[in-house]
Amino acid sequence: QVFPVESGGGLVQAGGSLRLSCAASGVSFSLYTMGWFRQAPGKGREFVAAITWNGDSTYYTDSVKGRFTISRDNTKKTVYLQMNNLKPEDTTLYYCAAGQSILRYYNSDHYAYWGQGTQVTVSS
Repeated sequence: QVFPVESGGGLVQAGGSLRLSCAASGVSFSLYTMGWFRQAPGKGREFVAAITWNGDSTYYTDSVKGRFTISRDNTKKTVYLQMNNLKPEDTTLYYCAAGQSILRYYNSDHYAYWGQGTQVTVSS
């Protein structure tokens, strides 16, 4: 089992940057695919980025490509989401999740463990 806890959210002006962190307790963290999702009120969870267990492959939704970077440090059991050139439309709650397979990395149903979320607000 893995228990993700997100941090690093906050308020930033458009064009600014934030780095989200997700510290995941559990002895098997390094075996898990890790993903970031976001969810606006009244909407479903939207895939943002994912990274394989060893960090060799990363995946992004089109709207964040070139602006966001996902990375992980298995020695610290932490995954990061560096968000640059933030836009007002990036404003929402961001979740970290752990899944056992990179297959269908974009589908929230394939992630078994979720954090509580961290709020990102981008002002125009």
